[in-house]
Amino acid sequence: MDTLNDLHKISSSFSNTEKMPVLFLGHGSPMNAIEENEFVAGFRNLAKTLPQPNAILCISAHWFTKGTKVTAMEMPRTIHDFGGFPQELFDVQYPAKGSPEFALETSKLLLPTQVELDEHWGLDHGAWSVIKHLYPDANVPVIQLSIDYTKPGQYHFELAQKLSALRTKGILIIGSGNIVHNLGLVDFRNFDRDNYGYDWAIEVREKVNNYLLDGNFQPLIDFEKQSKAFQLAIPTPDHYLPLIYTLALKGKTEELSLFNDKLLAGSLSMTSVKIL
Repeated sequence: MDTLNDLHKISSSFSNTEKMPVLFLGHGSPMNAIEENEFVAGFRNLAKTLPQPNAILCISAHWFTKGTKVTAMEMPRTIHDFGGFPQELFDVQYPAKGSPEFALETSKLLLPTQVELDEHWGLDHGAWSVIKHLYPDANVPVIQLSIDYTKPGQYHFELAQKLSALRTKGILIIGSGNIVHNLGLVDFRNFDRDNYGYDWAIEVREKVNNYLLDGNFQPLIDFEKQSKAFQLAIPTPDHYLPLIYTLALKGKTEELSLFNDKLLAGSLSMTSVKIL
């Protein structure tokens, strides 16, 4: 593959820019799309620090597929992939454009991994529920890259590294999930309690944060080999793996910072990451 030639094609529509940040956003409940709380405020405060991107590439916990896919439609639909919430949430639309051209070039950058150009998915709530707080006017094209559930953490880390050149084409790359995410153990009675986590959740949050801030990513890539506490925090990898895509794009001299760094309802964390 002629990576430089593929990047040149992207540059025909996306000009060279300063290096864009990379984000991991703890998206939490879909209700964060319409509620006012400290985490939503954190997303909006983050937005004030971001340059205007040419496009967004989002890796969401909610598009977990066999093989890798990328959305390639002109106008992705807003997917309401949840149940049991008020009608107000189902009424939300996020009418950002897609970019079939950007999707095609992204697929080429990831070769020899075969990436399917998908025209059916759209934007799931892992994407739109947080991006709407960063860009409420939906004036930035958004494509999604799926997560291949058959592959381990190291595979995802190495695949994501191939996306690094997009950062100088004005592409904002966002991983969206939750580091600690065990819905089966959520304590709904204490959902509004500030920074409340079970002992194992507190342990994992502390260890993960230390690894993140020390730049020691290998234990995070090998999350399945970690302690029982990690197994409780990450019972399934879907919400965790978007973090690996974000970490793979960190340059050696770049700073990693945390925000929205709180536990929620015992078994969830909203910890989010900015790299620049």
